[in-house]
Formats: sequence, structure tokens, C-alpha cells
Amino acid sequence: MTACLLGLDIGTTGARALLCDENGQVLTVATAEYPLSTPQPLWSEQNPEDWWHGACEALRSVVAQAGVAPEQIAGLGLTGQMHGSVFLDEHDQVIRPALLWNDQRTAAECAEITQRVGAERLIAIAGNPALTGFQAPKILWLRNHEPEQYARVAQVLLPKDYIRRRLTGISATDAADAAGTLLLDLRRRDWSDDILTALDIPRAWLPRVFEGPDVTGGLTPSVAADLGLPAELPVIAGGGDNAAAAVGAGIVQPGIVSSSIGTSGVIFAHADEIALDPQGRLHTFCHSVPGRYHLMAVTLAAGGSFRWFRDVLRAVTGQHLSYDDLTTLAASVPPGAEGLIFLPYLSGERTPHLDPLARGAFIGLTARHTLAHMARAVMEGVVFSLREGLDIMRSLGIVPGQIRATGGGGKSPLWRQLQADIYATEVATLAAEEGPAYGAALLAGVGAGVFRDIDEAVARCVTLTATTTPDDRAVARYDEVYAVYRDMYATLRTSMHQLAHLAISA
Repeated sequence: MTACLLGLDIGTTGARALLCDENGQVLTVATAEYPLSTPQPLWSEQNPEDWWHGACEALRSVVAQAGVAPEQIAGLGLTGQMHGSVFLDEHDQVIRPALLWNDQRTAAECAEITQRVGAERLIAIAGNPALTGFQAPKILWLRNHEPEQYARVAQVLLPKDYIRRRLTGISATDAADAAGTLLLDLRRRDWSDDILTALDIPRAWLPRVFEGPDVTGGLTPSVAADLGLPAELPVIAGGGDNAAAAVGAGIVQPGIVSSSIGTSGVIFAHADEIALDPQGRLHTFCHSVPGRYHLMAVTLAAGGSFRWFRDVLRAVTGQHLSYDDLTTLAASVPPGAEGLIFLPYLSGERTPHLDPLARGAFIGLTARHTLAHMARAVMEGVVFSLREGLDIMRSLGIVPGQIRATGGGGKSPLWRQLQADIYATEVATLAAEEGPAYGAALLAGVGAGVFRDIDEAVARCVTLTATTTPDDRAVARYDEVYAVYRDMYATLRTSMHQLAHLAISA
């Protein structure tokens, strides 16, 4: 009997469930959307109950569509948005809406963490500086701003791990996702007593840490019956969305790097050993591959910048230009957009500036520039931002022999060519690019014994299609434009911050 594998992704816009067979062939996919709340400027929240309803809807749908016997399903792997904070009381009740990865309210708490732990020691233990998106400053924010709610806290879970708790009754997480809390000792791959003590956070609030392919528990009988799945179906630890997506893209060996352009943008590189950027411009996290690590550079508004541009045009012109329409326009303009540059800091910026108050801009506009120039500048600006992270990785000894384009940036020929030219590296695409849920399903296959290990899962299931090679003339041109782009943040930083404070005080 052929084994089937489930992956569940608790994303920011919705839940996505995927079922594949033991050769990685995707059988069916189902999604369920849920809302996002921004109750104040810089805030980003969701109701964990919405995740649960979305997860159940997606799982029921994918099982019903697949037409396979429940006993064929060997395991369920979990993945989801990183860094979020779900606060539970002693009765497992959600205390308040979850604070998400892109919530920027915790600047003061980040400064507090840095002061309590020490900047260098924090990077040495956790691999990262204190950033507003991480979970640790969210816990301190609750203490500082909602003390009555803080007094009720008995558990703090990451988004996918809240769903695990509902599925299995067990509190658990994985090393890759836990590394994004700022509370994990990367070398020990367990919670850091030093950091927890410095921040007065009880270790008892945190779940047990597993490796990505480990089995953390089984579905409770009532949940299994409701979802049409086998009771005690193994639920595998899984990983944060980026680590799980990397498994699904085969980024599990040195020299292979992924470039993902979705709402955010991510450069992801496998590392056999810890590689730390002393300035903390890159994230260093545990990988979903047991005992391994990864480096990650993040652009907060990558495809999100392109979507913003499309939506503004629709609102202003009334024309419903699609992404394909905009990329066709952009392709009519030469590399460099004739001197027009876009800074994609619409949500602040992570790599390399670590600045929640950074602001986006078009620089170099003239009467000659058209909509086509602006569309191309937005696309180029996104890839320039990602190149900044890739260049830091190169300085730390990462040598990318191949870059695999994923997300929306892997589907468009122009996006792929821009990446090849701006990175000056061959860009490959995947035969089946299904994102984090697919990687979670492969991890489930390892945990359930369908695959011997992650290397076997990738060898059997991950295949490449076409490659895009750099154009030498475009590479030379982009090197010139990138040199200008790279200097702009420092030049405009003070003005960006002044405008941000004006907006907040308005």
C-alpha cells in the first residue's frame, strides 16, 4: 500500500494543507483563509482560533479531495509563520490575540533585552540581535504593557505549535522554529537558561524542543474523528516556514541557496556548522535538518512591494493590471530602469539594516520615466535588497554554486532573469514548488519511516527544471546600479526616521 504524507502550513494569510505520495508527487492541496488585524500603526495580530478553524478546514478538505484511505496516511508535518507569540493560561485558553512576525511595537523591549543580556552575548548564544519580530520581546511587551494579562500566562507557543497543542494535547516545538524566538541556545539546540534568567522568563512556559523529523505525539481520538484521519496519526515536529520550505526545495547541503520572493523575500543558505555575522545583520538559526544550521537574510516587503504597486495603480487608475501585465511592461525597459531606483522598505527592513522605521522610496524620477520604468525599478529594488543579504553570506564563507528561485519569484521568467543577473549566479527552478507545506510533508515522511533521512527524501522527491544563466552585460550594469542602491539607506536614514515619527504622531 502506497504511503501518503500530510503537510500543514499555518501561514499569515491562511492555512494550507498538502498531501503527497511517498515519491513526493502532490496529490491534492487545500487552503483556508483567515483575517489579519492591525489595531494600531506598527501592530500585527491574529486570533489563534482563526488558525485552528483554518487548519481544520484545510485538513478536512485535502483528505476528502484525495480519495485515499485514511490508513494510507503515514504522518503529518507542521510548519508555519515564525516568531509569533501565542499566550495561553493554565486552562489552555488564549489570553489575547497573537503578536506576529511583522509586528513592530517592541523596539523598547529589544533595547531592554540587549541591555539585560548584552549585545555580543546575545548573538553568541542565540545567533541574532534583539529584533522586533522575534518572540522574546513580545513576551516582555506583554509584561510591560498588559500586566494583568501577563499574570495569567502559563504557556507561550509559536503559531504552528498552538495548532500542535490542539491536535495532540502536547506542547512541543522544533529547533528551527525555536531558534526564531531569541530564547534558544543554538549550539545546545535547547532553551538558554542564561537568557531566560536574564529576562525573568520561566522555562516552564516553553515547550519541549525536538529536531525537525522527530515525532512529537499523535492525533487525539476526537480530533482524528473530526478530521477523518487515523487516531494517533504521528505528528512530526516540522519547522518554521523558511526551514521547511528549504527542505522542500532541497536546500539541505552546502553550496545550494534559495531565493524566495513571496510577500517577504528570503535568501536561505544551508550550513553544516554555525556561521555568525558579528553585526547580526543575518539570521543564524537551526535548520530542520538535525544538527545543522542555516543563514537567512530577510526583506520584509519583497513581493509585498510589487503587490502594493499593483494595488495603488488599480486604486488610482481603475485599471485592473495583473502581475503579468506589470512584468510585461517592466521587460520593455533596459536593466537599471534608466536611472530609477526603488527602496523596498514599505514595512521597515530586516537585512541588513535591522530598522523598523526604514521607509520606501523611488529615487531618480524624471519626466522620462513611465509606469514601465517604475514597475521594473520595484522588481530590481527587491532583488537588490536580497543581494545585500547574499553578499554578507559570501563574506562569511558561503559559496553559492546554485541559487534556487522559489515563491512568485520562481514562476516569472523576468523575476528569474533579474535574480540571475543581479546575483551573478545561475538560477534554477523546481519541478514542483509547493512551499513550506511540502517540506513539512517530507519531514513527516522521515519521522514516519517512509524515508531513511532527509537526504533520501530530497533525492527521491525534489527535482529541478530549467536554469537561468546570467547575462554578462546585464551583470555589469547591475553592479553599477547596485553600488548606488547600497549607499542610499545611510544617506536617507535620518529623513526616513523623521517621517516615521511624524506619521506615528499624526
